[in-house]
Amino acid sequence: QVQLVESGGGLVQAGGSLRLSCAASGRSVSSYGMGWFRQAPGKEREFVATMRWSVGSTDYANSVKGRFTISRDNAKNTVYLQMNSLKPEDTAVYYCAASDFIPVPTIASRYKYWGQGTQVTVSS
Repeated sequence: QVQLVESGGGLVQAGGSLRLSCAASGRSVSSYGMGWFRQAPGKEREFVATMRWSVGSTDYANSVKGRFTISRDNAKNTVYLQMNSLKPEDTAVYYCAASDFIPVPTIASRYKYWGQGTQVTVSS
C-alpha cells in the first residue's frame, strides 16, 4: 500500500506561483510512475504532469508546459509540482497519484493510488 498526502494549495492571483507537495509513505514509490492530475467543477479529471520516479523522466500537458515543473526529492519520498504564471483556468482540485504502469500513463484510470487532493484557486 502507498499513502499519498498533498499539500500546498491555496488562493493566488493570476500570474502568481504555488508549489504543491505530495508526500508518499508506506511502500516505496521508487519503482512507480507519479502523476499530477486536476479536476475543475463539472469537468473530468485531467492529466497535468507525470514523472517516472526511478529515472526522473517527465511529461506535461500542453496547457501547462513551460509553466509547471514536476520534481522529486528521494530523501523525503516527496514529489512536487511547481506552478508558475498561474491562470484562472488552472483553478481546480489537484491530485497526486502513483501508477505501476510503464511508460507512465496520462490516463487517470491507470493509477492505483491517489491522494485526497488540494484546492488551487487562481483569481483574475
